[in-house]
Amino acid sequence: MKNIKFVVKVSRGSLAPAFVQRIDRIPVQMTSNRKLALMMGKFTAEDAANSIQNSKCVTELVRVEVSV
Repeated sequence: MKNIKFVVKVSRGSLAPAFVQRIDRIPVQMTSNRKLALMMGKFTAEDAANSIQNSKCVTELVRVEVSV
C-alpha cells in the first residue's frame, strides 16, 4: 500500500533548490539532500510553505509516495 506525503522545495533564484528539514526551529532548517527532507501531510506542508515564502524564495510542494 502506498501513502502520499509531501516535502517542501524552496527555490532561491540561481541557488540550488533546498528542502525543508525541520520546522520546529526558527529559522526553518533547510537541506539540499531530498532524502533528508521532512515528509509531511498536505496541510502541514502547506503551512510550512506559506510561512517561509517571500519575495526572494518560491516554495513548491513535491509529492512523494511512501510504502506503508
